[in-house]
Amino acid sequence: MALIEVKNAIKTYKTGDDEFNAMNNVSLSIEKGEFVAIMGASGSGKSTFMNMLGTLDKPNSGSYYLDGVDMLSLGPNELAEVRNLKMGFVFQGFNLISRTTALENVELPMIYKGIPEEERKQRAQEALKIVGLENREDHMPNQMSGGQQQRVAIARAIVNDPPLILADEPTGNLDTKTSIEVMEFFVKLNEQMGKTIVLVTHEPDIAEYCKRVVRFKDGNIISDEVKKK
Repeated sequence: MALIEVKNAIKTYKTGDDEFNAMNNVSLSIEKGEFVAIMGASGSGKSTFMNMLGTLDKPNSGSYYLDGVDMLSLGPNELAEVRNLKMGFVFQGFNLISRTTALENVELPMIYKGIPEEERKQRAQEALKIVGLENREDHMPNQMSGGQQQRVAIARAIVNDPPLILADEPTGNLDTKTSIEVMEFFVKLNEQMGKTIVLVTHEPDIAEYCKRVVRFKDGNIISDEVKKK
C-alpha cells in the first residue's frame, strides 16, 4: 500500500476577482521507502503540494490519504498529532530555536509527545549521533555552521521515528560542499533507515540524489521519472 495517495487535488486561490489554480487535478502515489524530488519553477505548484502533504493546507477538492488515513477528514488536533508522529520536517531556514542547545532543539518534538525527560535526552543524543553531531549537543545554533544547523534540524525531524520526511529546499542556504554532506545524510536516512523522503528542490544536482523526480508546471505534474538502478 502506498504511504501517500493523492487523487484529483485542486487548490484554487482568489486574488481580487481572479482565480488562480495552484494545483490543477493533481494525482500522485508515493510508496513506502521512496526518495522523491519535487521540482518546478516558482509558482509551479510544488510548494502548495508540499503544504498539503504536511497537512498545513487543504485542497479545495480531491483526496489525500497518508498511511491509509484520510487526512482531509481530520480536525486540527488530530492533524497536529499526525504531524508529530508521522512526519519530520526539514526547512531551508533550519527553524532552530536560537536560545536553546542542539540537544534541546532535537528534544522539542518529544516534549509535545509527552515523553519523560530522561528518555527524551537519550533519544535526542542518539539522533544527533546519527547525523554526526554527538560532540555538539551543548552548542547553540549561533555556535554552529549552516551545515551543522541543518543536521540538527534533520536529527529533530527523525527523533520521533516518523515514516515520512518532508524537506523543503533543505540545501537552499548551504554552499556546494555542505549541500553534498547534507544530501548524503538524506540518502542514509532513506537507504539505511527506510525513511520515505519527499524533497522540494529547484537544483538538478540535488535532485540527482533522489530516486524519483516529479516536475510541476502551472499547477500540473508534467513529468514523473523513476531513475534506473
